[in-house]
Amino acid sequence: MSKVKDEIREISDLPHYKDEYKEQLAGMGIETLPDLLEALYDEGKKQEIIDELKGVGPKIADHWIDIIEERGVIEGEVAEEAVPAAEPPAEVEEAPKAEEEAVIIEEPEAPKEGEVVEKGGYVAKAKPELDPIMMDLLEKRRSIGERRPAFLRQEWFRYKKLGEKWRRPKGIHSKMRRHYKYRPPVVSIGYGSPRKVRGLHPSGFEEVMVHNKSQLDGIDPKRQAVRIGGGVGYRKRLEIETKADELGIRVLNRTG
Repeated sequence: MSKVKDEIREISDLPHYKDEYKEQLAGMGIETLPDLLEALYDEGKKQEIIDELKGVGPKIADHWIDIIEERGVIEGEVAEEAVPAAEPPAEVEEAPKAEEEAVIIEEPEAPKEGEVVEKGGYVAKAKPELDPIMMDLLEKRRSIGERRPAFLRQEWFRYKKLGEKWRRPKGIHSKMRRHYKYRPPVVSIGYGSPRKVRGLHPSGFEEVMVHNKSQLDGIDPKRQAVRIGGGVGYRKRLEIETKADELGIRVLNRTG
């Protein structure tokens, strides 16, 4: 883990954080890292955070999730190592028992994916098994994406009907097409991310779209995660999620 992630103790330590975010997050009831992680898991609250915080987009939000999850897992490991081993109790002569009673110890229920176990500790979502090369390429893709400019179509500011969707400039006299310095940047190959990791989820999983539980049979949980189609009803969603949990497959857009 990098030194930057080791030093993250509060929300203000996150990369790309600005002081002006404090009041905006407080207005949404977010004051600690657990609060922020819980809000980012909710698609509606995540979109609200992206809309309210100027300069924060989906990529930065996903980056925050990865950092907070990794920080929580590592803190849990450190906490376990820091607990001193209990000294063995002194031998005491036990009184003879008439009958030995069987004691049944109930095991606690396993926490759900992404559930906050205690303040400062988390259960991280499943991660893919990636080799060091792929992990390095994902980090490079994240770095390239953070500094990639927003590509806006020609004269997007002049006509509201054009919107912000990208269109290649085609005019014969277009200064933007001829790459004049005082014109906005144009999409080109130099802004692209590494080919091997294009289209992967920020966590590193290969996304697979499913519409029923039978499509889960060919999924490799070590490198693939599923996304349930938008037209699937609530009952079938629950069936897909239940079977995915049994097979150890991560669902990227769970109902809850």
